[in-house]
Amino acid sequence: MLAWAVGMSAAGVQAGEWGNWRGPSHNGSTDEKNLPAKFSKTQNVLWSVKMDGPSAGTPVVWGDNVFVSSSNPDKERLTANCYDLGTGALKWSHQVAKGHRQDNRSNYAAPSPVTDGQVVTFFYGNGALATYTLDGEKLWSQNIQEKHGQFAFLWTFSTSPLIHDGVLYLQVLQRDTKVGSKGSDDNRSYLLALDPKTGGQLWKVYRPAKARSESLEAFSTPIPFSHDGRDEILIVGGDCLTGHDPKSGKELWRWGTWNPTRIGHWRLVPSPVAGGGVVLACAPKRAPVYAIKAGGEGDISANGKVWNSQGSRDGVSSDVCTPLFYRGSFFVLYGEGRDKMLSRVDPKSGSIRWATDLKSRSLFRGSPTGADGKIYVQNHAGVVHVIDAKSGNVLHRAEMGEAGDDQTRASVAIAHGRLFIRTNSRLFCIGKS
Repeated sequence: MLAWAVGMSAAGVQAGEWGNWRGPSHNGSTDEKNLPAKFSKTQNVLWSVKMDGPSAGTPVVWGDNVFVSSSNPDKERLTANCYDLGTGALKWSHQVAKGHRQDNRSNYAAPSPVTDGQVVTFFYGNGALATYTLDGEKLWSQNIQEKHGQFAFLWTFSTSPLIHDGVLYLQVLQRDTKVGSKGSDDNRSYLLALDPKTGGQLWKVYRPAKARSESLEAFSTPIPFSHDGRDEILIVGGDCLTGHDPKSGKELWRWGTWNPTRIGHWRLVPSPVAGGGVVLACAPKRAPVYAIKAGGEGDISANGKVWNSQGSRDGVSSDVCTPLFYRGSFFVLYGEGRDKMLSRVDPKSGSIRWATDLKSRSLFRGSPTGADGKIYVQNHAGVVHVIDAKSGNVLHRAEMGEAGDDQTRASVAIAHGRLFIRTNSRLFCIGKS
């Protein structure tokens, strides 16, 4: 029970809801049960709807609402959408901004929306930020680049917003120099706190790092965390992991680094995940995963590490996918290269309980989701793999994408006894009839 509680947000869990991209416990898991192990584009489909265009954003679910960010490559528009949980009917849709993408690797609709059951916030990689009531009434909008300076990233920026205890958080971990024509030579990384109902700024704190060049860039998401009665916001990027006071943004502790030689091209994608008394940070490019002891104070670089994997030598690594914490274990997915390995890892020792080659030609860029004794993860081709959490056996592969699909990146969301699977072209609601 302790291991489960360590990774919990201080605000607790709203049963049945999936209000942010990593779910009710902010670790990719939920206690939902009676989920199908087998499904297809026709089997166990409660409904499906066509999407405007591709997005790496995970659907978020609250009450009778399914919220989805979307891009439209033909009309160059970014939209906030709400669908009915029971039927898939479109309840409302708003164009938030113009644009689609700045490179061929991603698009501006990569971030997931977030809701606390009172408001729902959508963020896009061009800086557009907008908040609505659950009924679709617009409360406010702004552009982060216009207010806080042009982003300095080599690739399209992506981070999902967080709403925690009545505060909206957004992180921008970027280069300190120009990237081509983007940004300035005085860029600074920061954590921003806003009033989710008005958009008013509560505070802004700068988050320094010793990383160089592209290694300052992070596409991770801030994660709430509570340990021994202390609430924190966890941030990873810039070659280090930090914990911050949710009320002020003050840095409480810092651990680093996985990059002692300061390699300059190690941008970071996976978000932190907590469980079993440790916080997990994934170094990129087949480098190790690091478990850092929770509850630190100040600079804990010298003694904060509990264990680390061997990276390319033991296969426990993650360049893009955020690990899952479920049933007392971490599940780490390396979705690159020839062998796409999912490993179940003990949080106290780092020992590998099992490792499964998912035997996928396509890359995995979505993060694993755990529920009902199963793990669900989707690859670039839109094939959802269902894995038994106890044994590591692959139970099923469901081809949910269309012929020729590539770069499908959305993680599977689970709420109200249903799976929500977003491919490049459709949103499927899967459940036992």
